[in-house]
Amino acid sequence: MGLKESLAVILEIRAGAGGEESALFAATLAGMYRRFATARGWSFSLVSESKSDQGGSKEAIFEIHGAGVLDDLRYEVGVHRIQRVPATEKQGRIHTSTASVAVLPLVETTGVVLNPAELEITFSRSGGAGGQNVNKVETAVRALHKPSGIVVRCQSERSQGRNKEKALAILASKLHEQSQSARANATADERRRQIGTADRSEKIRTYNLVHDRVTDHRIKKSWHQAEKILAGGLDRVIAALRVAEKSD
Repeated sequence: MGLKESLAVILEIRAGAGGEESALFAATLAGMYRRFATARGWSFSLVSESKSDQGGSKEAIFEIHGAGVLDDLRYEVGVHRIQRVPATEKQGRIHTSTASVAVLPLVETTGVVLNPAELEITFSRSGGAGGQNVNKVETAVRALHKPSGIVVRCQSERSQGRNKEKALAILASKLHEQSQSARANATADERRRQIGTADRSEKIRTYNLVHDRVTDHRIKKSWHQAEKILAGGLDRVIAALRVAEKSD
């Protein structure tokens, strides 16, 4: 992987098992990565987001630029699980929900040739949850690569042209991953490998807020101060994963 690829990634977070709680957890993870990125001095920008009724994230896609971004965030790929008592839970029961994280390197579009005949580009209006801040101009872009079925949406920019440019860059990254893997359905397979089914049993890490503990199941190590970790304090977790990887 070249240097330019390692300096930018696409981070995808999707709600999994647990209904509305999983969407709220996905939004919490997005906030964690945003604060972690800020502490690292990386740029962190929203590409597209689908909000839940209570303000969570059904799906959120971000673009992150910075030195070492892929080297750090590759440890975050997989299903994350949270155990907590929701604010709406009157009987004090612990709820378990999941969200999945995928990380793809962002590559330059010059490295991948996109055939216009294989693309379907559509436009729509951008807007926030509940129809607020609806843009009267169709600036949001949906790019479909028909041969692979890969779909990319971008609504973060104010102009249709910039959203289209960013959507095609992300699409190029996904197609680059596909070509690099030497498998016909590589991107879909890779995302399934990363995301799994978002079932509670397919987890890489559990954030147990009831016992103030975060456990990474890959290295069987736990840390206290769960809220601090969810506030962006991932350094010690990633450091431990890096040490464990080197010792294998």
